[in-house]
Amino acid sequence: MRKILLSAFLAAFSFASAQTTVYSYGFDTDFGTDWTRTNQSTAPPATPTLWSKATYTTASTVTNSIFGSGIGGVPSGQAGGQNSFALVNYTSTNTGTISNWLISPTVNVQDGDVVTFYTRKGTDGTVDYADRLEVRYSSAATTVVPGTGPTDVGSFTNLGVTVNPNQLTGFVYPQTWTQYTFNITGVGSTPVPVKFAFRYFVTSAGPTGTNSDIIGIDSFQVTRTTMATNEVTASKLSIAPNPATDFIQIGGAEKLKGVAVYDLSGRKISVELRGNSVDVRNLSSGTYIIEVETDKGKFSDKFMKK
Repeated sequence: MRKILLSAFLAAFSFASAQTTVYSYGFDTDFGTDWTRTNQSTAPPATPTLWSKATYTTASTVTNSIFGSGIGGVPSGQAGGQNSFALVNYTSTNTGTISNWLISPTVNVQDGDVVTFYTRKGTDGTVDYADRLEVRYSSAATTVVPGTGPTDVGSFTNLGVTVNPNQLTGFVYPQTWTQYTFNITGVGSTPVPVKFAFRYFVTSAGPTGTNSDIIGIDSFQVTRTTMATNEVTASKLSIAPNPATDFIQIGGAEKLKGVAVYDLSGRKISVELRGNSVDVRNLSSGTYIIEVETDKGKFSDKFMKK
């Protein structure tokens, strides 16, 4: 399973495209009956903690605020206002491994569809208890919901992306709303029904564990890019130098409307566009995806930062 933002286009050619929203859910209202929740953690509490929609009336009145709310405030999601996000936390287990699942309704997808969502840790404190999130998907027709403990993934064997896969501390799991994304592969070129699963998956977790705190998710969306009819263009975009050390120059006849850069986990990285130059001086060494938006559509390619 490829965990990158977009399949790279051929560097020499770009094509006009149109983007369609296949599915969108903003967690502004509570989960409907078409969502499934199950806590398969080790030693869950007597009343198992499940994923829930935020319902804060006030935030923490002690040292740390919750989800960027400020002391005493009501936290907001990435979009949509106060309490417009879903959350889960360390109380999913008394001690051991957390495997707490939130499974979506059926969504019809095909290869190349792009899945995006936002997530962040709930704490604004200075102590980081590592969190981890997986997003998986399964054929809806043969979906098997996990039911035999923390190692069981049911039929959700397709892993789209993992946030903080190695459970690193130091706020690798971000403290601000951060977008993650991945491409659908392996289902074919004709839309088929699948279900997505957000799995809060943390080892050495719980109230007495060394890991697990609280996370939220928001703005879950699936989009599809299609060729715009009668608008194929032979216009070429050049991205140079590649590898780059400080700036990337984007050449070509198209008028630039914006750029975005993503690492290979799908995290969007902040960069500055100066005319036709992209400032990449603050990027760590490695491979990235650059997405360029022009009047003719969005185009992408890989580049390396030295």
